[in-house]
Amino acid sequence: MRDFIVAMGLVLVIEGLVYGGFPSAAKKMAAQAAEMPEALLRTVGLAAIVVGVGIVWLIRG
Repeated sequence: MRDFIVAMGLVLVIEGLVYGGFPSAAKKMAAQAAEMPEALLRTVGLAAIVVGVGIVWLIRG
């Protein structure tokens, strides 16, 4: 559980860097994501999950 909380904290740090450091780029990315088809967003999201699990598995395995 501790690792999960640390991971969520890191997600918030990265999100904060994007929105705090590059707000105009974040707005552009959000607008582009809103225009993308759901199937593409789902595929990219699932790919991100696979890569993330792979990284955790390599580091923690």
